[in-house]
Amino acid sequence: MRLILASVLVLAATGSALADPDVAKGEIAFKKCMACHAVGPDAKAKVGPPLNGIVGAKWAHFDGYAYSADIKDGGAAGKVWDEATLDAYVTNPKALAPKGKMAFAGIKNEDERKDLIAFLAQFNADGSKK
Repeated sequence: MRLILASVLVLAATGSALADPDVAKGEIAFKKCMACHAVGPDAKAKVGPPLNGIVGAKWAHFDGYAYSADIKDGGAAGKVWDEATLDAYVTNPKALAPKGKMAFAGIKNEDERKDLIAFLAQFNADGSKK
C-alpha cells in the first residue's frame, strides 16, 4: 500500500514535467512577446527581431537587426538557440545576456516556457509553419 501511495505521489509531483508542450497554450504565452517580437510570413523587426526559425538558429542570425554585444558575441562563438538555451533565456534574459537589450522579466512557469518554445518551433525561417 505504501509503495502504491509513494508511486502516486511521485507521479503527481512530476506530472507537469512529463506533459507534452501545448502549442495552443504557447500561442497564448507568445502574447507576452508580441509587443517586441513577431512570427509568421509577414514578421518584421520591431523592438526585437522576428522569431521565425529561432529554434535551432545561430544567435544574432537575423540580418539587419542591431543585436546587443552579448548576443553578437554568442553568434560569433557559434552558439545556437536550442530548446535548453531558449528556456534559460526566456526564464531570465539577463542571466544569459547581462548586457542584452531585452527588457523582460522572464517567464517563471516551466510549462508555459515549454509551450512557448513549442509554439515558436513550428515556424521556419521564412515564417511558414512546418
